[in-house]
Amino acid sequence: MNVMLWVSGALALLVLIYLLYVLFNPENF
Repeated sequence: MNVMLWVSGALALLVLIYLLYVLFNPENF
């Protein structure tokens, strides 16, 4: 298992969730 690949994937997933949260909650941003 490539640890760096796993970490980069986890960070990308967190960023995606954050962007979706901001998109659906514009009044909080």
